[in-house]
Formats: sequence, structure tokens, C-alpha cells
Amino acid sequence: MGCRLLSPVAHAAETLDRVVASVGNLAITEGEVEMEFRFENFLEGKPSENQPSLHDLKQAHDRLIKQTLLVLEAEAEGVDASDSAAQAAQLLEQVHRSYPDAATYEAAIRSTGLSETQILERLQHHVRSLRLIDQRLRPNAWVDQPEIETYYEGTFVPEFLRRNKGPAPSLGEVEDQIREILVQQKVDQLLVEWLKEIEANRQVKVHSF
Repeated sequence: MGCRLLSPVAHAAETLDRVVASVGNLAITEGEVEMEFRFENFLEGKPSENQPSLHDLKQAHDRLIKQTLLVLEAEAEGVDASDSAAQAAQLLEQVHRSYPDAATYEAAIRSTGLSETQILERLQHHVRSLRLIDQRLRPNAWVDQPEIETYYEGTFVPEFLRRNKGPAPSLGEVEDQIREILVQQKVDQLLVEWLKEIEANRQVKVHSF
């Protein structure tokens, strides 16, 4: 997760990494926000040595707060982590394959400022957070048949015809796919509201850059 415990003591001679947010007694620093930006770029296969813009940092800042909240909730609820290391390794292998060669991949890792061990730890947190979201929110993200039909006629078919030649698949052929799309949309909506509740309970404080 990368956050540190807040401490009232600091040596004046040290160069301090400015705190830009806190979640309970965990501090999120400016350096950790920039590291989150570089880590996300690494996962997407587009590492950058350039300084992130203020917009980039704001997005990474918000993302890191949400991730911290979810990690804390996963720990509090005892979400199963028995296979998270194996899943994290699989995710990292997928990222590895997205790079053209080993040298480029290793350079991309260096650009994050993280070791491969630290990257795997972050991915384990990601796995547990996704599992938490699935357990808590998916049961309430049910989709009925009229919603599926509406999406098929109003979104799926027009989008398919825009991108492809020939007739669109029948509803029966893509019904499961559409159901999953709609479930994920509802989970995302529920997550926004749930994060607001968690944020209030966890005493999140945000400081300006």
C-alpha cells in the first residue's frame, strides 16, 4: 500500500516528504502519489520518465486514497488472501508479456521506483480489494431481463454495426456478456457510494498539493 504511520516526531535535518492526505493514522505523501502515477503507467505498459502534470497527480492522489481505504477494509473484514500471491504473480506476468523484451520491462520497473517484490505486494493488495468489492457489492448489482434487452437494442447492436460488417449476434448469443457488463456498471456505481461511507468512517483528510 505504501502509506506510513503518522508520527509527531521528525528530525529537522531530514528532508521530509510532504503529507498530502491521511487515512486515519496512515499518511499519504507527495512522493507516494508520484510513485502511484508511475506504477499505474507501468501496469498499462507506458512508463514515463517525465514529471507528471498536476492533473496526473490529482488522479493518482484520489486513486491512492481509495486503494488505501479498500486495503484497510479488506484487512478488517478478513478477506481471504491465501491465493493472492499466486494471482499477483499471474498479473505481473501479464504485464511482463505486454513489453517487447526483458530490457524494456526491467527499465519500466526501474521507472516506478519500486522493486519487483514491492510491485507484487501492491498487486496482492489489488487482488484482495477486488475480492472485497465482489463479495460486498456484487450481490446487490442484480440485472433484470428488460435491462439486458434495452442495452442490447440501444447500445450493443448500434456499437456492433458501427465497428463490424454483417448482422449483429442475436440477444441469446451475447446475453451473458451483456449481463456482466451491466453488473459491472452497477458495481461501479455502488462502489462510489460505499467509498463515501468508508471515507467518513476512516477519517480521511486531504491536503492541497
